[in-house]
Amino acid sequence: MPIYRCSFAAAVVFSMMTSLPAADLNSQINAIRNVSREGQGNEAAAAAVRALSGASANDLVQILAAFENASPLAANYLRNAVETVADRQLAAGKSLPNQQLEAFVQKRSNDPRARRLAFEVLTKVDATAADRLIPTMLLDPSPEFRRDAVERLVAEAESLGKDATDQAKQIYRKALSGATDSDLAKKISESLKKLGDDVDLVRHFGFLTDWRIVGPFDNHDFIGFDTAYAPEEELDFAAKLKAKEGEVAWGEITTTDEFGIVDIAKSVAPHKGAVMYLATTYEAAADRNVEFRFGTPNAWKLWVNGEFLFGRDEYHRGMAIDQYRVSAKLKAGKNVILLKLCQNEQTDDWAQRYQIQIRVCDPSGVAVLPVNSDSKSTTNLKPSKSRSPRLTASVEGASE
Repeated sequence: MPIYRCSFAAAVVFSMMTSLPAADLNSQINAIRNVSREGQGNEAAAAAVRALSGASANDLVQILAAFENASPLAANYLRNAVETVADRQLAAGKSLPNQQLEAFVQKRSNDPRARRLAFEVLTKVDATAADRLIPTMLLDPSPEFRRDAVERLVAEAESLGKDATDQAKQIYRKALSGATDSDLAKKISESLKKLGDDVDLVRHFGFLTDWRIVGPFDNHDFIGFDTAYAPEEELDFAAKLKAKEGEVAWGEITTTDEFGIVDIAKSVAPHKGAVMYLATTYEAAADRNVEFRFGTPNAWKLWVNGEFLFGRDEYHRGMAIDQYRVSAKLKAGKNVILLKLCQNEQTDDWAQRYQIQIRVCDPSGVAVLPVNSDSKSTTNLKPSKSRSPRLTASVEGASE
């Protein structure tokens, strides 16, 4: 535990600190929460942090609760206030409300940023807190806590001897159930394979692997992103469509890549200055909110059940799992997913990737599988015809 030192005079000042009056505490918290993304209200927020530095340990949980729905900028100010209050209390030789902090951490509906900060403050004064709390967080909604729990289990499995293969498998499997970070999932998968136990990462992450595909449509001089070609007006998988190089028909594309990467350049053709459309159906057991998470080096647009959700007109930024996150609501039964993927005309070696990796999960990153999905695919691709009016773009509910 850190050793804090302060002067006698400072200690006297700290010892006189009590909880701020409720009206003052709420006023300062509101000043911080009202800071805008553009920085308006920064001076008031900074002044509020200085005022909150005089709060007592008993006010910590209320400040932590203010993280709920706070903007990233406001959350930074609130973090500063919490850390300042905690450090000053400890420097004055005072205790922190350990039980309240632990209860705040354990309440999964609290803001994950605030829960993590409460955990960091708690572990400064309670060396046993991590060992007590982290093992219970394998399926926690916070990816950060879940990663801690997974890493502990991986370390436990790695520490076992060669005569404990079955036990190691059980621990790795348990760890995998909470792993939503690709590096950990891959590490666990490789460890299990060495022990003779295969892992289906496609199913684990909820990647969509089976698609219908049509194109190429024209994207010279980047015209394709904003051009509504036939699949945006009507999805008819039996139709012949006028495209860049003549008449085209819908075909099928699938992938066996363990991380669900659909490679258009290798599977179809390395089209340049082109737009391809991919479509699939996803059968949901009930109405529910999900996230579509993807990685791609290409420009893209996404529709679900005819509703445009989000798009990104950018090329060759790189590609990573969960690079983009788009919130959506699935209806019970069949949902039609339409994806527009654009490739530009660059001829550089590094600009030739024409790929997409997309999965369906809950906000914490845990896969949401469709009804009757098997171990080889997380989509139920069936021919269908879906008509919808042309829609205007909206970015509501989308994030990166």
